[in-house]
Amino acid sequence: MPRTVWSGAISFGLVSVPIQVVSATEDHSIHLHQVHLEDMSRVRVRKVCELEDREVAQSEIGKGYQWGKDTIIPVLDEELREMPLPTAKAIEIEAFVPVDSIDPIQIGDGYYLQPAGQAAAKPYKLLRQALERSAKVAVAKYAWSGRERLGLLRVRDNVIVLHSMRWPDEVRDPSSLVPDPVELTDDEIAGAEQLIERMTRDDLDGPEFVDHYNDAVAELIKAKREGAEPPEAPPETKPAGKVVDLMAALQESVAKARESRGEEATVHDLPKKKSAAKTTSAEGAKKTAEKQPAKKTAKKTAAARKSRSA
Repeated sequence: MPRTVWSGAISFGLVSVPIQVVSATEDHSIHLHQVHLEDMSRVRVRKVCELEDREVAQSEIGKGYQWGKDTIIPVLDEELREMPLPTAKAIEIEAFVPVDSIDPIQIGDGYYLQPAGQAAAKPYKLLRQALERSAKVAVAKYAWSGRERLGLLRVRDNVIVLHSMRWPDEVRDPSSLVPDPVELTDDEIAGAEQLIERMTRDDLDGPEFVDHYNDAVAELIKAKREGAEPPEAPPETKPAGKVVDLMAALQESVAKARESRGEEATVHDLPKKKSAAKTTSAEGAKKTAEKQPAKKTAKKTAAARKSRSA
């Protein structure tokens, strides 16, 4: 069971839900140390006092705010914990909103919220089911690690999850990154939509979503430990060149997507180029023109029969 990173309560109107916060994610990365290449000894980061020129223990280290060039104002952990903030001891829900109204770029790390004891089970279930039935998420404020934060509460597998969020003013305006206007045809857009359809899936289970880099690092370490040659990298496949024909690239991409799913690698359902569409229209017009004299001849024949019968 992961360790508790914070204890407090969820404030839900007048309802209080005592909870314990545990991390919702795990780090499976292979961590490498910094070493001195000459003798392979560890290189460590030491905390040294600038005035006394000596290494200091963690118990001697506190926090301070730089005020001007030469003044540092000390700020104690006890002072931060006792600040008059309602969010210092609780996760205060401020509003409930549709999940689609939250920009994913604001959402950060996730934490599971565990009810703190049997007394918290009923209000915890109340909030969980209310969130599920409303199909909304809760936006809350809380104070951790010396700052007030914004958070999002949602339900996953019958457990309430807290996601840290960035404040709106922490998200940069991307308008300066938009490229200059370019023209796209309807066929190109339809081709991209067809590729999206072919690459759509219901879940993220499969070999495509495995950390192959981490596996490769593990194989490299194993080979070096056993004195064997490291695995060779596969030959690099260089692109054929700059893609000029977007439709050709889309058609090839759809074919590959079908092959990866074991489907027949054809592209008959991709939109045709406009030149082909024009040819089809011309052929249709020609056929229509050919049919028109036939209709007139039929009318003349009918009129002649009527005259003879008279």
